[in-house]
Amino acid sequence: MNYCAYTGRQVEGPADAIWDDGEWISWEYINSLDHDDAEEEFDGLIDGDFYINALVAISRKYFKENGRYLSIWGELGELYAEAKYGIKRHKAYAQGSDGRVGNDLVEVKTMSPEKTDHIVEVKRSGNFNVLIVVKIDSNYNFQSRWIDRKELGKGVGKMARYNWENNR
Repeated sequence: MNYCAYTGRQVEGPADAIWDDGEWISWEYINSLDHDDAEEEFDGLIDGDFYINALVAISRKYFKENGRYLSIWGELGELYAEAKYGIKRHKAYAQGSDGRVGNDLVEVKTMSPEKTDHIVEVKRSGNFNVLIVVKIDSNYNFQSRWIDRKELGKGVGKMARYNWENNR
């Protein structure tokens, strides 16, 4: 059985909570946060998207109190891409891609402020035709790029690389 680290209530998994640094944080807990405070502090982050704003608020508070980031970058990146590009995400742990926009299968990769290089890698075997790279800086500013798979080139090896600095 899994339990929310903040409420102690049982959670079933990704539908009820997010997994972060060895603990579950329930959507119930996130939704209980003061919506007005999150909106006021992060107004305009992504047109008032409450989940992103609430997760950013939790992450900022955690960093301030502990000097460490929460490892929720992938979820933040996918939520951002969902809100910005209209991605319809697949079920949790689906293989090959993270979701779709129209007929395009989309893979989302997130660059956190902890990342020292500007390169993301994606499996060539993945079933996607669009790569969205989301970059989040230490102030939780979000940027993203939509990259058609053909721009990654054929290359060799199991992984394709994208360099944010060189835009290729």
